[in-house]
Amino acid sequence: MQIELIDTFLDLCETKSFNQTAERLGVTQSTVSGRIKALETTVGVRLFLRSRSGTALTTEGLRFEPHARSLRHDWVTALNATRDTAMTGVTMRLGLQHDLVGVEIKQLIGRLRDILPDTAFLFEADYSGQMCADLISGQQDIAVLYSPIIQPDLYFETLGEVQYVMVSTESDTLGDIDKQNYILANYSASFAHAHAGLLPEFGHVSLSIGQNAAMVDLLTSLSGSAYVLEHSAKALVAAGVCQIVHDAPAINQPVFAGVNVRNRHRAAYHKLIGVLHDQYHPRNQSKRRDRSPHQSGSNQKNQINIYF
Repeated sequence: MQIELIDTFLDLCETKSFNQTAERLGVTQSTVSGRIKALETTVGVRLFLRSRSGTALTTEGLRFEPHARSLRHDWVTALNATRDTAMTGVTMRLGLQHDLVGVEIKQLIGRLRDILPDTAFLFEADYSGQMCADLISGQQDIAVLYSPIIQPDLYFETLGEVQYVMVSTESDTLGDIDKQNYILANYSASFAHAHAGLLPEFGHVSLSIGQNAAMVDLLTSLSGSAYVLEHSAKALVAAGVCQIVHDAPAINQPVFAGVNVRNRHRAAYHKLIGVLHDQYHPRNQSKRRDRSPHQSGSNQKNQINIYF
């Protein structure tokens, strides 16, 4: 079976529109129709019903959908296995929310090496939506993210939280902040909701940023006020760039682990999620700050690749 038939079927399950699926896949509508017809011929049943009101799955299509997702996941997993021949042992692909890449990643890598010494780790920084899609397809094995997207194929656990605080180049008092120079952070839907509830008067501004590193760069090069991660705030204060706005409320951002349901009960994933719980659980934050960075020995078998 050609994998593009499965890809087209799964996309059409989501869009319920031959035109929209054609646009998303970069093909013509007739190509989408031809692929669906070929798939229906292969499985021997009709998978979609088309009418003036739109496109809908048949009963057989509904039964076929979870198996199609499994086929897609297994196909990508098999492809990944053939591409990992240069790495030692098994490779685990971990997605990290962009803002979490700089949060004590040395300690995280050290603990991962300790629990899975024969595993190569591939880190990729991304946003929540793309990581959820990659978990479904098999492009990633586990993701640490801000905004879970509930899907039948995905399982999520709450790991803990990180904290964002307001800093300013102008003042350490909220009442003295110039709203014209305020940069609105948009790190996640939950962050935006919390910000709107706590500081509605700072919601209508001319500039908004969705990544902590970009926000730090802006504050360093321009004057203004904004929310950044706690460790970034301390660095900006230490560098003499900003002051912490002490009477501005801190905003806590929940952190989640996501895996494909097919991997949920596998031993290696349990170990990984256990490490991630320790990494992001609030009770362990102060303990980890006191630890020295993990020093890997020359006999370590792991390979760590990090892509940003």
